[in-house]
Amino acid sequence: MAIRIIRKDEDPILRKKAKTVEKIDDRVKTLLEDMKDTMYDADGVGLAATQVGVLKRIILVDVGQGLLEMINPEIVETCGEEIDEEGCLSLPGVNGEVSRPEAVTVKGLNPQGQEIVVEAKDLFARALCHEIDHLNGVLFTDRIIK
Repeated sequence: MAIRIIRKDEDPILRKKAKTVEKIDDRVKTLLEDMKDTMYDADGVGLAATQVGVLKRIILVDVGQGLLEMINPEIVETCGEEIDEEGCLSLPGVNGEVSRPEAVTVKGLNPQGQEIVVEAKDLFARALCHEIDHLNGVLFTDRIIK
């Protein structure tokens, strides 16, 4: 497909709230393919549609366990707390310690429109929370504790 430009730093779209995907059509599927190409090209472990300039509630995460594509993701449960260092493809060279849940349960849709529920721990949970934050206009730098 295509590698899209990752929005950086002070781009105002990074602070906007993404809209719910009402219909999974060819445009959404093309966006998912482009996001996948873009994320892997940038050596990222996650990417939100807002990071490529599209205000749709779509995320990708791959922390080494295979690619998760999720549409309209929603955190339904959290457990514990973990503090670890984060970075972001949209904020190159910036890192900071962020508190996130140790485990999360997230529900959403897969690219076929079927509801999926994902239980994640550690880095996988952190990546999901980070990408869902992007959909709400929140950057990890808003959550840095030190």
